[in-house]
This record gives sequence, structure tokens and C-alpha cells, in this order.
Amino acid sequence: MAALSMSLSQMNVRQEVSVLVTKKAMDQAETNSANVVKMLEQSVQPHIGSSIDLKG
Repeated sequence: MAALSMSLSQMNVRQEVSVLVTKKAMDQAETNSANVVKMLEQSVQPHIGSSIDLKG
């Protein structure tokens, strides 16, 4: 009976660790994607290509 209890306890701990690692990975992915979006927004230069110099 004690061995079964220990086994169940270890399974619960492993499951909790797995969930926490998954949450951490998801948080990191969200942070990374937000940084990529921010970089893309900063790379846009709206003044380039808006006019053509036809003097020659």
C-alpha cells in the first residue's frame, strides 16, 4: 500500500513539473512572438517609396 501511495505521489509530481515546464515554454514563445512583432513594426519605413524624383 505504501509503495502504491509513493508511486502515485511521484506521478503527481512529474505531472505538475511537466505542466509547469509547458507553461514556461508557452510564456517564452509568447514573449518571443511579441518581440518579433515589435521588431517588424519598427522596421517599417513609411516615407520610403511614397514619392518618385522625376527630375533628371
